[in-house]
Amino acid sequence: MARVLFDHVTKRFGEFTALRDFNLEIADKEFLVLVGPSGCGKSTALRMLAGLEDITEGSIFIEERRVNGVPAKDRDIAMVFQSYALYPHMTVYDNIAFGLRLRRMPKDEMDPKVKEAASILGVDTLLDRKPGQLSGGQRQRVAVARAIVREPKVFLLDEPLSNLDAKLRVHTRAEISKLHQRLGTTFVYVTHDQVEAMTMADRIAVMNEGIIQQVGSPQKLYDEPVNVFVAGFIGSPSMNFFEAEVVENGEGVRLEGEGFVVDVPDDRADDVRGFLGRRMVFGVRPENIHDKDYVPAGITAAPTAVKVDVTEPMGNEVFLHLMAGDTKLLARVDPRTAMRAGDRVEVVIDMERMHIFDPETKESALS
Repeated sequence: MARVLFDHVTKRFGEFTALRDFNLEIADKEFLVLVGPSGCGKSTALRMLAGLEDITEGSIFIEERRVNGVPAKDRDIAMVFQSYALYPHMTVYDNIAFGLRLRRMPKDEMDPKVKEAASILGVDTLLDRKPGQLSGGQRQRVAVARAIVREPKVFLLDEPLSNLDAKLRVHTRAEISKLHQRLGTTFVYVTHDQVEAMTMADRIAVMNEGIIQQVGSPQKLYDEPVNVFVAGFIGSPSMNFFEAEVVENGEGVRLEGEGFVVDVPDDRADDVRGFLGRRMVFGVRPENIHDKDYVPAGITAAPTAVKVDVTEPMGNEVFLHLMAGDTKLLARVDPRTAMRAGDRVEVVIDMERMHIFDPETKESALS
């Protein structure tokens, strides 16, 4: 089993703490993604797992083996870097075979392994070329082929798609997902792109300032973020946030903000009733704000009067930048909408999918 465990790991660079009491268990054959903004510590965690950074405190285990102090070459891992890290003077074949040659593998064993890895990644027709003759996508596939030919226990991928254009990123992330399914090996993947994380991961660990904020499946993080940071980081476009006071409305509860008033659904009222009279952070995703003429069936609708500030047609949807009094909202609506900039209209918020956060702790107030 290629289980990976970070046990109370801390990493300091002088006075700066990059990781703080980092605890994470990655199951055998799991595809786990570390995601967060630049400087959050995700690449540092990966480099410590790879043996490229020393551990200040705590322990890292691969299988049941504590690898603190174990050289990178003896950890049975393979790493794919953002920069590809190919040898420019070597052919594609020699780049893929490099690690096997260091192990002094006989040529009759090495050759079929190299060609199989090249075939899996679709670079088998490029074996005689050098990296300078390849596109960015081809170079990235060569780097991945060099990793898989070693048949390691754990694959580490550090922002491997960052240097690719948008179309190629979509194609290559699908290739990496298929590769994980085919190899059945543990993958640990680092990215700042939450779309990559959502589309590829079995589980995601969201990081900020060296601390894990939440770990869970992509859908769990999207539906039930534990705090404002996770709610704002997961989902594209980002969740709308605004302050609103919790007030009684007969037997129910409502939220009153700058320029809007919305009723809380009965099944959510008890979750926020304890905050009566307090100003909370109300969150709603752009896709949960609808044109009133194209409201999906079965939602708990809260109509809200707004002014359309800007429209952004995307073909399959329209982004609406809205103003409710002084409150700014972004909505993601049906492409058939007739709303145009300058219109004063009514939109509908799906309150079953609302989020409420404590403004002091930034933690979710919904159970």
